[in-house]
Amino acid sequence: MSKKQFNVPPVIFPTSTNQNRPTAPFQPRPATNPIPFMSSATTSSFPPPPTANFNFDQEPPLLEELGINTKQIWNKTTSLLNPLRIRNLDLHEDADLSGPVMLIMAFGLFQLLAGKIHFGIILGWVTVSALFLYVVSNMLAGRNGTLDLYRCVSLIGYCMLPMVILSAISLFLPQGGLYISVIALFFVAWSTKACTMLLVHVARWDQHPGLLAYVCFLIYSLFSLLVVF
Repeated sequence: MSKKQFNVPPVIFPTSTNQNRPTAPFQPRPATNPIPFMSSATTSSFPPPPTANFNFDQEPPLLEELGINTKQIWNKTTSLLNPLRIRNLDLHEDADLSGPVMLIMAFGLFQLLAGKIHFGIILGWVTVSALFLYVVSNMLAGRNGTLDLYRCVSLIGYCMLPMVILSAISLFLPQGGLYISVIALFFVAWSTKACTMLLVHVARWDQHPGLLAYVCFLIYSLFSLLVVF
């Protein structure tokens, strides 16, 4: 095979740096306004926005905005610490659920420390007990019944304080023994008396208090069984 020869012209470089300099294919010109249609908006002057002077010292606390009155919860709870009498019955005229939820959660936590997971059972029993107490009290009162379901849940929850104390004491006593049973009977009587007195005072209906006491005794006996056994 014969080899083909190609004549390549010589490459001549310019001697001057300014001659025959290749220009860039695109050279953007400097723009004074990168967004043309916003030229009127950028050139016009807007008044500065008004600055609001917030005084955080005058703002109400977060719990107060949520409707949680910690002082009222504390006063209601401490009013039930005396097993013989309630210090101030008028405190429980205003029903709330913040205190009962805290006491129910404390009861469940003490049960959890004892190795018993009863959160669902406790919430279920509180709901059924409130419905039961609401139906019985309004059946006994008839047309004069003024006790609503919300107030029933509040009263049952606050009267759970003796059950919370019993649950804490049971951590140091053997389960199912005679001592814990006798102590549980005392705390059930404490809760029953407190709940009955509050029901009679709040509902302003003093007829058949023994039947109301029997209903409250059944309710808190169920919770004591969770502690004893």
